[in-house]
Parts: sequence; C-alpha cells; structure tokens
Amino acid sequence: MSQPSESAPLLAEPAVERPARPSSSTSLLRPNMVNRISSTAPAPLPHVERHANNGYDAVLRDVILGFSDGLTVPFALTAGLSSLGSTKLVIMGGLAELFSGMISMGLGAYLAGVTERQHWEAEHARECWEVDHMPDEERREIYEILARYGVTKAAAEPMVGRLCADKKTWVRFMMDFELNLPEPDISRAWVSAATMGFSYFVGGLIPMLPYFFMDNASQALWVSVAITAVILLAFGFMKNWLTIRTKKAGLWGALQTLIIGALAAGTSYVIVRLLDSK
Repeated sequence: MSQPSESAPLLAEPAVERPARPSSSTSLLRPNMVNRISSTAPAPLPHVERHANNGYDAVLRDVILGFSDGLTVPFALTAGLSSLGSTKLVIMGGLAELFSGMISMGLGAYLAGVTERQHWEAEHARECWEVDHMPDEERREIYEILARYGVTKAAAEPMVGRLCADKKTWVRFMMDFELNLPEPDISRAWVSAATMGFSYFVGGLIPMLPYFFMDNASQALWVSVAITAVILLAFGFMKNWLTIRTKKAGLWGALQTLIIGALAAGTSYVIVRLLDSK
C-alpha cells in the first residue's frame, strides 16, 4: 500500500464560507450607536434674514438727525461767539441755543409723528368708505396691484375672494399696497420727540465742554475744534456704516460730516467776527 506523499493533504477541508471583511467604507458601529451619534450631531443653522427693522430704523434716523444737528449748530454758534473773547458769553449763548434747539427738535419730531398718525387715520376712513360704497372698483384695484407682480386674474381670484371676505383685512391690504401707508405706532411721536431732543442736547454739549474748564476763549476754541472734529469723523463713519454696511460708505460719511461741520463753524465765526469789527 502506497504511502501518501508529504506534500499532499491528508484530508480535504470542506469549503467554509467566511464573512467578508468589511471595507473601509462600511460602518463598524451598531445601528443604535449610529443613531446615537447622529442625534448628537449639530443641527443646521437656521437661515436668518438680515433686513432692516422699521422701528430700529426710525430710532436710528432720529438719533442721526438730532446728534448731527446738535454737533453742527451749537458748534458753529460757540465758534462764532468765541471770537468775542469771553468764555462766559460763549457758555451763556451756547446753553441758550442748546436748550431752545433741544425743545424745537423734540417738538418738531412730535408734531411730525402726530401729523403722520392723523394722515393715516384720514386715509383709513376714506378707504373704509370706498370698500363699503365702491366694492367693485376696489376689487379691480386689487387685481391691478397683483398684476404688477405677475399674478394673473384667474390665479388671483381665489385669493381676492378670501381677502374681500373680511372688511378689516381688505382695508388693511389697500392701505399697505395701494397707498403704501402702514399703520404708524401710536407712541412713535413721543419716542421720536424724546430721542431727537436728547440726541441734539448730547451732540450740542460736546463742543461746549472746553469752555466750561478754560478761561481763554481762543484756546478753548481750538480744543473744541479738535474734539468736535474727532466726534464728527467717528459719527459720520458710524452713521453710514450702520445704514449701508460698507467701509467705503463709512469713510465717505466721515469726510462729509467733517466738511459740513467745518463749513458751518467757519461761516459762523467769520460772520460774528465781521459784525464785531463794525
């Protein structure tokens, strides 16, 4: 009986199907682990609309108007009065103008807010009358408004029918889109008056500060010019940057504000100097 060769296998091993080795792209984690990790993953950031806010813009506008007028008008007056050589005269005249200007700016802002509210109320009453007595004409105007946005009459009919079912909503739509008159805030007049008046007072007080601490009016004038120039540059930059959001606009606003303040102060100084010389 022949002996098996050493190189040949004694028994044939049965073919066993081994599990395939997971590739690098296959996850080695259990399903619950995958779910646990995915649940802790950071959620996508929500989309934020960075548009202007009407209330914020109104307050910012009042601050800009009040502060810019406060910087230029009292600065020009104190610069002109400083040519007379008396710091006491500069302080008295500057404070008189400062308080009167603050009251004038605040009262003007309040009256503007009240007038705006009264105008809205008059137009609202007129629109209510037209909806009651001229409904077909008002519906036709709605179709014309929607046509400007590319909405056909057939597509707009369901929406117009739903819109005209409620008189309050109907009138509000006409006020917003036909007349472009959103309802003003009732308290807006008081807020605008306080904001503009206070901003004017703060802006006008800055050029006067050196005259409170210095006896020489000429020296106080140059200190006032230096302080006001820096404030004008900073204010002009921030004013344009907050509204337009570009550095180029901010630099132009700073230069523009400085030029206006310098022209106002120079003109006032020359006029008072000429009047005093005569």
